[in-house]
Amino acid sequence: MAYHLSSAPIRFRFAAGLGLLVPRRRLSYVLGIETSCDDTGIAIVDTDGRVHSNVLYSQQEFHTRYGGIIPPRAQDLHRARIEDAYNRCLVEADLRPEQLTAIAVTNRPGLPLSLLVGLRFARHLARKLQKPLLPVHHMEAHALQARMENISAISFPFLCLLISGGHCQLALVRGPGRLTLLGQTLDDAPGEAFDKIARRLRLYVLPQYRAWNGGQAIEHAAQSAVCPDAYDFPLPLAQQRNCNFSFAGIKNNSFRAIRARERLEQTPPDGIISNYNDFCAGLLQAVSRHLMHRTQRALEYCLRPENGLFGDASPTLVVSGGVANNDVIYRNIEHLAGQYNCRSYRPFKRYCSDNGVMIAWHGIEQLLANSAQHLRFDYHNIDIQGSAGFKDSSVEDVTRSAIKCKWIKPLDHLRGRATAEAGHCDA
Repeated sequence: MAYHLSSAPIRFRFAAGLGLLVPRRRLSYVLGIETSCDDTGIAIVDTDGRVHSNVLYSQQEFHTRYGGIIPPRAQDLHRARIEDAYNRCLVEADLRPEQLTAIAVTNRPGLPLSLLVGLRFARHLARKLQKPLLPVHHMEAHALQARMENISAISFPFLCLLISGGHCQLALVRGPGRLTLLGQTLDDAPGEAFDKIARRLRLYVLPQYRAWNGGQAIEHAAQSAVCPDAYDFPLPLAQQRNCNFSFAGIKNNSFRAIRARERLEQTPPDGIISNYNDFCAGLLQAVSRHLMHRTQRALEYCLRPENGLFGDASPTLVVSGGVANNDVIYRNIEHLAGQYNCRSYRPFKRYCSDNGVMIAWHGIEQLLANSAQHLRFDYHNIDIQGSAGFKDSSVEDVTRSAIKCKWIKPLDHLRGRATAEAGHCDA
């Protein structure tokens, strides 16, 4: 594909004694490109965290019709939209291409076919404009996003719970490129489980949920629950004293509960069980409880005097990723953090899901951490990685620690208080 872009060179000088090229003018604007899955996002952010433009083309409606993401079609849609997204981005920001300082692009992890579209466009753009190209780890970008809005309050290191459609991870964040994994999902991610359960529940037969993703539909349906404790789900990994997650059990138990209720009510093939609101409320409580337990152990691990992982910084917990949009889940994690005098944050809701802003901000973080080191012009050496973990892992050390916890109870999502011991309704 031929791209039609204007260009103007930026001049660099040689820094004596450093052996490095540095820009003559102050680093200012970074363009971020996100195409890791099914959203085409391009944005421009400056070093003060101001968002000058944010263009996002979602493919959700298309893929919802087919029951899941189709990688070749996602790639086609990215190709069709990326140049227009870039041009719109410049117009909205009222900037010329030569005013950009650097190009940041997601190159890992994600759907390879989708990643390729963004990286190829970014390479072309960087060469044309003679700008440095900054490769970005998608999940790291989610982890750092909340700092754009709270950079003075969220200092390194901090604990981050990353929850999305493709990932569920707990990591200690010390800076860009300096994340230590504490736990991760062993099977499904929470967003993926929500989508599959919502599809099996057939929430899509209800007009109000037809174009929504599973997590959105489940959260909204749960708000109308009459008996939110009608469904009780076993807690995953209850005997394993680590920070890993598992959502396959919750998903399979959900399928069995739906099937049993359908048989009881003789639900037609295109129908939905009568108490789907109660089911969704019970599901959200089960997922919240599981996330709380694993995050609580991670907090205990980080706060241990012998570990001292927060250093002199105030204990801080960031929740990010698409599932962080869920208010029930976030309020529960916020409640948990409060029991440890730990501050909690999440990005603005519009930046929880995939977007170009978080990629641009990660580029800013790279430059702020060490501007000269991260100026890369070796475009051909930057490639995609479909799978990519974090640099360091303490998963085994967490497991060896075998930390016992006195569990914090989840909130009653209907009344915003700690769950009381109460009688159960019949499912």
